[in-house]
Amino acid sequence: MTIPEWFLCASIIGALFTCSALVRVNHLLHLVPLYFMISWLTGELAIFHIAWQVAATGVFITAGALDSGHGYAGLAISLLSWAGLYYFHRQGCASADVYEHALVEGLGLDYRQPVQEAHRPPLPEKAATTDWIKPFTMRKPGVNKISNIAYGDAGHRHFLDVYQPQDRSESCPVLLQIHGGGWMMGDKDHQGLPLMNHLAARGWICVAINYQLSPNEKFPQHLVDVKRAMAWIREHIAGYGGNPDFVIATGGSAGGHLSSLLGLTANRSDLQPGFEEVDTSVVACVPFYGVYDFMDRNNVRGVSSMTKFLEDRVMPVSPAEDPALWDLASPITLVHENAPPFFVISGTHDSMWFVEDTRHFVETLRGASTQTVCYAELPFAQHAFELFHSPRSDNAVFAVTRFVEAHYVDYLNGFADVSGDAKHAEID
Repeated sequence: MTIPEWFLCASIIGALFTCSALVRVNHLLHLVPLYFMISWLTGELAIFHIAWQVAATGVFITAGALDSGHGYAGLAISLLSWAGLYYFHRQGCASADVYEHALVEGLGLDYRQPVQEAHRPPLPEKAATTDWIKPFTMRKPGVNKISNIAYGDAGHRHFLDVYQPQDRSESCPVLLQIHGGGWMMGDKDHQGLPLMNHLAARGWICVAINYQLSPNEKFPQHLVDVKRAMAWIREHIAGYGGNPDFVIATGGSAGGHLSSLLGLTANRSDLQPGFEEVDTSVVACVPFYGVYDFMDRNNVRGVSSMTKFLEDRVMPVSPAEDPALWDLASPITLVHENAPPFFVISGTHDSMWFVEDTRHFVETLRGASTQTVCYAELPFAQHAFELFHSPRSDNAVFAVTRFVEAHYVDYLNGFADVSGDAKHAEID
């Protein structure tokens, strides 16, 4: 092949990567993991893709790529591809407006006023270039991390990390971060880092946990472990500067699923073996791109059904053998009027867990709960979009900060029972 032909092939491949980020494709079955990785990394790192492709194009041109029509065709394709990537980048920047609309819709037009009156440090309106130009730099000055604290049987992945501000009060608000990974993989060191480091720098205590994984352990063991971590927080977090009475749960993917279940099953004794009397309620939940219906009652997934995967690897029995257990694993069936406030975040282009499932969950929540339900649906956002810094990720960090600090100010002002009347009651 000639240099112009090689350049044309490279340009086509680059354009396919761009299309993977811009075009929603469902039902790829076994190709989903590959499509997800390409779409995710291309989209959230769009500006970086433009930069290296421009550099590569310069090398090709220097080598003679424009000596024939193939090269000019490749250049035209590249220019269109870069325009698409820049459009994706601008959509990420514009996500600040999507988050703000969700917060105003759920909390009211004046939701920022009490936070400002409480003299919380002001937040940027949207992510600046300096926020996302180093996508994989997570640590912030003034934040200490204490690693691998045991919260249960050390042989069962019962470890957690505590992120704390160097200059902290005696009773900081607490964030519980639950990692994702399809209930089968993942680690506390790899997820939620932009949010936790940001909040810890603002005076929060953040707790990231591991839990036992499938297929060795089956549901509800994952949820029991999360509740066991909550019991540890109740007993020990004050020693690290945290307020055990103010805990907000978050997580992405399987972590979004488990954080939602934690909020919706407060104090259920059957899910707290050996620590039945511990208060496992949370003040609020912030699930990212979670799974909310294991039974797919609304036929969202169709031919991409998760049932076989869940039955073989995550659940101990089939849905026919124990439908009640599958209902217990489905947050959409557990919604009740005293559910804690929720800030649900999802992307329209999520190829792992479809956004339609999230929409049904939010609709059910809004129909039943007496508490706040904020919902941000992000155009073009793929699964796991907030694992590292990007405009969309950092705007999410600022939005979640506004949500959790609004509830913290309510707590400080005397509205301590913001999680509902059933804070100390068992939820059936």
